[in-house]
Amino acid sequence: MRGIDRLQSVERSTPLMREALPDLPMTQTVMVRLMRISVFGMSDYFEPVFRKLGLSENMFHVLCLLLASESGEASPSELSDLVGTSRGNMTRILDALVAEGLIVRAVAERDARRYSVAITPAGRDAAERAVPRLAGPLERAFSGLSPEELGTLDRLLRKAVVSFDKSARPFKSVA
Repeated sequence: MRGIDRLQSVERSTPLMREALPDLPMTQTVMVRLMRISVFGMSDYFEPVFRKLGLSENMFHVLCLLLASESGEASPSELSDLVGTSRGNMTRILDALVAEGLIVRAVAERDARRYSVAITPAGRDAAERAVPRLAGPLERAFSGLSPEELGTLDRLLRKAVVSFDKSARPFKSVA
């Protein structure tokens, strides 16, 4: 289903939901649905672009972060936090990058149970070759927004992320 179709589905179903569930905060519910549609849309849009590069978006993000690192290396947990994915998924991403020869693992000097990953020359080359092929799709993806709207969207998304963190409450044990 295309993003426009998903958007029309939200517009059709919202009045019905409002009537069936009058106590549900509808504005916030629609915001959650719109954000999810946006994520689906980004995945649908960018997945073929990254597939042509032989990378996933997360693999590319890891390579970029390693390139941006002063030492060219980082721990898996650091990368997991920076990419915004689970530790288990980061392990799969790193395994794929190692298999492609784009990164290498190195045992930590102070603790042999830990390791870091470092970008290889092939990884650096893959990231640098990807940039010109991603620039156009990135610009086209947001071409419907003016620079001012992009700035507003950036500020609002950052504000929403902080709001989600502040609103999160840990579960209390019932034991």
